[in-house]
Amino acid sequence: MLASFFIPLLLMAIIYLTIGIFPGSSRSVLASDAFSQFSNFHASFRNVLLGKQSIFYTWHASLGLNYLALVSYYLGGFFTPLVILFPNQWMPDALYFLTLIKIGSAGLAFWFYAKHTFKLHQWHYVTLAVCYALMSFVTAHSELIMWLDAFVYLPLIIWGINRLLDDGKPKLLFISYFMLFFSSFYMGFMIGIFSVLYFLARLFSQWSTYKKRIIPYGVTSLLAGGAAMIIILPAILDLRTNGEELTQITTFKTAATNWLDFFVKNMIGVYDNTKYGSIPFIFVGLLPLMFCTLYFVSRAIPWKNKLLYLGIFAVLMASFYITPLNLFWHGMHAPNMFLFRYAYLLSFLIVMLAGYGWEQFKVKDRGTMLGILLTWMVIFGLTYGFIPEDSYDYLTLTSFVLTMVFLIVYSLVIAFYQKGLFTKKRFALFTLLFVSLEMALNTNGMVHGILDDWNYASRSLYTEPFKDIKTLVTQTKKENDGFYRLENLDPVSSNDSINYGYNGIGLFSSIRNRHSSSYLNQLGFRSRGTNLNIRYPNNTVLMDSLMAVKYNIAKQAVDKYGFNEVATSGSYKLYENQNALPLAFLANPASNEIEQYENDNLGSQTNLLNGLTDLNEQYFHFYPITRIGTKNTKVTEQGNHTKFSEETTNVAKEVTWQVSVPAHSQAYLSLYPTNFSQLESSTATITVNGESRKTQIGINGQYYNLGYYDVPTTVEFTASFYGTKEISFQHPQVVTLDTQAYQRAIDTLQQQSIEMSTGKRSAKGTITTNKEQQLITTIPYDKGWRATLDGKKVAIEAFQEAFISLKVPKGTHEIKLTYLPPGFLAGTFLFISCIGLFILFERYYTKKRTER
Repeated sequence: MLASFFIPLLLMAIIYLTIGIFPGSSRSVLASDAFSQFSNFHASFRNVLLGKQSIFYTWHASLGLNYLALVSYYLGGFFTPLVILFPNQWMPDALYFLTLIKIGSAGLAFWFYAKHTFKLHQWHYVTLAVCYALMSFVTAHSELIMWLDAFVYLPLIIWGINRLLDDGKPKLLFISYFMLFFSSFYMGFMIGIFSVLYFLARLFSQWSTYKKRIIPYGVTSLLAGGAAMIIILPAILDLRTNGEELTQITTFKTAATNWLDFFVKNMIGVYDNTKYGSIPFIFVGLLPLMFCTLYFVSRAIPWKNKLLYLGIFAVLMASFYITPLNLFWHGMHAPNMFLFRYAYLLSFLIVMLAGYGWEQFKVKDRGTMLGILLTWMVIFGLTYGFIPEDSYDYLTLTSFVLTMVFLIVYSLVIAFYQKGLFTKKRFALFTLLFVSLEMALNTNGMVHGILDDWNYASRSLYTEPFKDIKTLVTQTKKENDGFYRLENLDPVSSNDSINYGYNGIGLFSSIRNRHSSSYLNQLGFRSRGTNLNIRYPNNTVLMDSLMAVKYNIAKQAVDKYGFNEVATSGSYKLYENQNALPLAFLANPASNEIEQYENDNLGSQTNLLNGLTDLNEQYFHFYPITRIGTKNTKVTEQGNHTKFSEETTNVAKEVTWQVSVPAHSQAYLSLYPTNFSQLESSTATITVNGESRKTQIGINGQYYNLGYYDVPTTVEFTASFYGTKEISFQHPQVVTLDTQAYQRAIDTLQQQSIEMSTGKRSAKGTITTNKEQQLITTIPYDKGWRATLDGKKVAIEAFQEAFISLKVPKGTHEIKLTYLPPGFLAGTFLFISCIGLFILFERYYTKKRTER
């Protein structure tokens, strides 16, 4: 039992060690989304455990967010509370240990399943457990830590189905189903479908015996799913409001797949990528593949059983190639990278059937097993030899040779055992030894694949800025009793706010409020497409004021009107905005009809501020710019667009302009890309007045700050573009914000402002008005909010379909807003009632079975 846990854990740790990852190492385990998302989300969960934030709601992400929905997708595992042991600054180590513990636990879970399912030597259970825990899907996606919990519960569910069918005991199945669904509704959906297919296969294999278990299985499954609704139901309701649209089926066959995929991906260490154009990761060890083959050729196993399991095998294989089936496993939504997310189910099926096949392995098998090994050698040899040109370029000679060598080794070990040169125990130990070595080599290939594909981020990128940023954030909290927002112009990642515990605008998450993010996109905080990303940089000070952004943290000078430096910590400085508005303000009841524009951020900002203040100011003005120099750049005018092309490859394109800025102006360079799909990771670095700031063009706003000018000034600035050979924008121009008009509007809105104090999931304030008015907040609208006026429930409206708003009658009133995720109360009722019903059902069913 201990070996099944520690062998995969230690092998993974050793492979990490070979690339310089260990506790406290300079290279961290944070690859791909682990750096920007998972580390920050786990840090935020630690904040919850410490009582710094509600489990239901967070003010720290994208103005405000349903936190329970985020937990359900990213943090729902029973291992997650272990982050309490690690300070937020050490979150790279927390994810390192969690990854190892989950992989070890997957091996342990499979050992329990194998021990109670197969009749094998005790060390063979460990061998199968190592193969399962270190299968390619697990190790190639090991950075996606929220998926790893599912691999712990999959073998327990299959074991639970066996116990129900064979012994009439439903308890294990209920518990394992519940733990799976509670941990990950996403993976739970896939495993749920697979487990039903498995149940049907077992059911029809002995229909007369098992048909009486249909109702107990249905009751147990439904009650387990019902109990998990405490976290699933709020997530489903949130996704219905803010999730992706279903993917349209436009092709029959999946992209990039080929008929040789199964054979190529069953060789040792074959990693293509986990981005786009990849094929399924299905490797689970050569020996399981051999014994799985033995299952289908053994005469001792009934044909009915073989055909039933072959049917499941066929469904999974067909899903890799047929788009509608592939989409079905993903909930009819095409994944954003990390394709074929259900491929591990085929790996589990192979290693499961390997256990049954291994039972049929005899010392005197007339060369059947050696024949299987030889057959697979021929298959792999033909696969490698006849691969078409310009395909499978990731299949290396090393992978092919290692595969053939291990097949030969396994042939020798089996031959020695069958000749009596190895005892049963020695055979078992040699098998475990070579399988462990094989899985270690394969894991090495997967980890190096991640390293090349994504890179494992340096720990210093995460930890070095932590102390200074935290110091400045803490200072702002000490100096403020009321609500305010803060943003970092030089963040560690796009999810810093949820880690450091400040109220921010930016967010990169599959769980988001799409209505508020879409509206913010109209107001200049870029959040295109499905709003997975919303970014703060490159917008105007007008929006800083409206969104209550009272502070900026930055490494360089923040040359913004109304912002003054107030503190320094290390390389970071803190700037305070004297024009930041509170969380709410009063406006004319007709303000919800303020016109907004899809592709005119400045027009939307102007209409919003004028509509709220009943003014008619013109805030923004456009000025021509003169190009005075270029470097490594060919400039081409194309209608209303300008294209910049490299003259020397992989060298930045530089363009220098000049513009006359009038007095009392905040100046911005407007750069709106012609084609976002061609940007890739292109960046723009704007240098003005000796200061440079670099941002990614496609995911940040279009208004690059050129500074504040109190007197007329001729400004010279340079834009450096890097990342693609050419880049095109709508004709670049300078736009200025008239700070005098802006100040008049802000002063007017300040008089209409309402100070509201906020709790972990609430906001309240006192309002006095001499006529009926509309209270408008910058709290994202969500159906989970409830409002009371003087203790009586009142209706909430959605301002611009994005923010919370409600009518306030004449007089002085106490208003309170409280948040509870939609579906939580119903989910809690289902949780309690389904557990209670299962206890009653289990007692009744046990008593009935005993009486028989």
